[in-house]
Order: sequence, then C-alpha cells, then structure tokens
Amino acid sequence: MKEIFEFNTIIAIVIAYLIGSVPSAIWVSKWFFGIDVRDYGSKNAGATNTFRVIGKKAGFPVLFFDILKGWGSVKGLSLLFSSYDMGSDQFVNLQLAIGIVAVIGHVFPIYERFKGGKGVATLLGVVIAVSLPAALICSVGFIGIFLTTQYVSLGAISSAFVYPFLTIYVFKAETTSLIYFSIVISCLVILTHKKNIERLLKNEEGKMPLNLKFKNKS
Repeated sequence: MKEIFEFNTIIAIVIAYLIGSVPSAIWVSKWFFGIDVRDYGSKNAGATNTFRVIGKKAGFPVLFFDILKGWGSVKGLSLLFSSYDMGSDQFVNLQLAIGIVAVIGHVFPIYERFKGGKGVATLLGVVIAVSLPAALICSVGFIGIFLTTQYVSLGAISSAFVYPFLTIYVFKAETTSLIYFSIVISCLVILTHKKNIERLLKNEEGKMPLNLKFKNKS
C-alpha cells in the first residue's frame, strides 16, 4: 500500500509540473496578438508584463489562468491522488509539494525551453488553495498598494512580506510545513524582486497605468 501511495504522489507531482508549465502569457501573446511578450517590456513571461505590453484584453486572461494553474493543481490533484484525510499534516504536505512544483513549472516551463515567469500569480493560486483567509488579506493589500502607487512590484513584495506573519501569528497555523512554506516563499518572492527593490529605492521603477490599452508591436 505504501508503494501505491508513493506512486500516486509522484504522478500528482509530475502532472502539477506539466500544468504549471503551461506558458499562458507566451501562448496568448503569440496566438492572439502575433507577438512574443518576452520580446518587450521586462521580457518576463508573466501576467504583469502582459498587462504592460499588450493590455487588459490579454493581461486578465493570463492572470486568471496563472492563478488557476496553482489553485487547480493543488485542489484537484490532492483530491485525486491523496489517500490522506483532508486537513491532516500529510494531506497539507502533499498540497504544498504539488503547489511548489506547479510554481516551478511556471518559472521553468518544459514547453518553452524552461524560460518562464516569476510565478507570483501561480503562487497566489497555491496560497488560495492552502490558506484562503491569508490569501484574501494579501490580495486586498496588494490591490490597495497597487491602486495607490501603481507599482505592481511593491504590492507583490509587501504581500509576500506579510504572508508568513499572517500564517504564524494571525491564523496560528499548526502544520510545521505550512509555516516553513510561508517563510520560504516570502523570501523567494522578495529575492526574485531584488532588481525591482533597487529600482524602487532609486525611484526608477516603472509604474503600470490603470488605463492600459493594447499597442500593436508589429
């Protein structure tokens, strides 16, 4: 029986990686707008750069799908392949493993020579799946900071910084792996935004206007 459980876990993780690898920003920009979003803006294959380069018509679908990749992988695969009781430490551990692999898939997509985005939106989907209240608070904080400053990076960095404090001190998570997860991903998000932090400190970070419109790049 143990071998079956381990095999199911491997299958779930492989599928999570393949789902996470779906490069929505790249495919949407190529198929529907005739450009590769990685050739413009920050050259990042994520929702933020899609908003900046193409606009809302592409940005919102990419953002939604990237979040869905994280949320759907965790929720769907943990239910399909887990033999653990929901809410148990083992079940949460499996969810976190699936979620982390889905994010890795987004950052290093097999379909696009392992060149993807930063994975923030997919990571948000994972957090929604494993810790909905904390995710909602972080999302509200992100939106508030973005609407106030028009800095996407500042909203992401602030939300990442707050997440472990919410997990540990507000919602008092008892699962050790969830506590470590909140700390590690907070650090990773902040580290991946190192250049953004440097630009923010120099007042050189680009703002994202709220009235984005698509400009043909061809």
